[in-house]
Amino acid sequence: MKIGIVCYPTYGGSGVVATEIGLGLAKLGHEVHFITYKRPARLNSFSANVYLHEVSSFDYPLFEYTPYETALASKMVDVVKYENLDILHVHYAIPHAAVAYMAKQILLTHGINIPVVTTLHGTDITLVGSNTSFFPVAEFSINQSDGVTTVSNQLKKQTEETFEVKNEIKVIYNFIDFARFRKTDKDHFKKAIAPEGEKIMVHVSNFRKVKRVDDVIQVFARVQAKIPCKLMLIGDGPERQKMEELCRELGLCSEIRFLGKQDAVEELLAVADLFVLPSENESFGLAALEAMACEVPVVSSNIGGIPEVNIDGKTGYLCDVGDVEGMAEKAISILENEETHQKFRKAAFEHAKTFDIDNILPIYEDYYKEIIEKVKTQS
Repeated sequence: MKIGIVCYPTYGGSGVVATEIGLGLAKLGHEVHFITYKRPARLNSFSANVYLHEVSSFDYPLFEYTPYETALASKMVDVVKYENLDILHVHYAIPHAAVAYMAKQILLTHGINIPVVTTLHGTDITLVGSNTSFFPVAEFSINQSDGVTTVSNQLKKQTEETFEVKNEIKVIYNFIDFARFRKTDKDHFKKAIAPEGEKIMVHVSNFRKVKRVDDVIQVFARVQAKIPCKLMLIGDGPERQKMEELCRELGLCSEIRFLGKQDAVEELLAVADLFVLPSENESFGLAALEAMACEVPVVSSNIGGIPEVNIDGKTGYLCDVGDVEGMAEKAISILENEETHQKFRKAAFEHAKTFDIDNILPIYEDYYKEIIEKVKTQS
């Protein structure tokens, strides 16, 4: 198949998942065309069967804001026509599903009926799409897509509760590539971060308020008071400065490493002992899954799709959003006993294997074929 993938090229979950889907499908022999405004963060090396089509911007004095959606629609039409794509897969409803509808209507005037699959990732429904400024467009775009998927059962439920959905929604979980995310011997990293053999806690996010990175630091402060440990904060975003100030207030700057955005995050997860994810909104919890694949147990909030990834009492623990004391207590219970810690490590890895990319990609392949056949029948 020739597959067009439209996504945000950032470090956020939707862009990461979209890129990994494309790379995985390319390895299976499909021709994959990424359509976006810059190279996706995870598309960092040459890959056979992978093509990148960057959307050009156009500066004109009349436009206070560059009309990206119009430029994207034009690029999608161009790529579908001249690369003879079989299907478009757009990630994140706003604006990609709406733009895909526009591109589809334009292509119909050229005698091309391109199937469109929309994958909903979370905040495009719970935060952006449900906002009154976008609600009617989001609902219309979802219903006009030829196929719709969500990354968790909880997000499917939220979508159906938020919108009047006429399309059947298929749940296809996010996934992990074990060729990349696995526990490896990185003792030199571990010694650099924890020279005295301290336990290492870790958090990965885009440092938005919804991720509650301040809770991570507060949990760490309580654990560190009982167990010698260090904290790695991986990522960057609008809350970073406040988090640095919080570390100073708590006198923990020497115990916490702000590592910024990292391409090889798996090398850091390989030395971690515990992952903390206290988000107040999380449709799936991909960062937690990546940690679990590296044999790192998780202490997290119990919101959204996280309970479908982190199994309470088995791969880690679930707590209410904002329950810093509870999260710290659970973290200590895992870290203070080596036998308990190893039990959680093993269980985290075993559960992560159910999300192996080799299990998930065939589901996407079959779904694409189903949607392509459906559109052919309708034509």
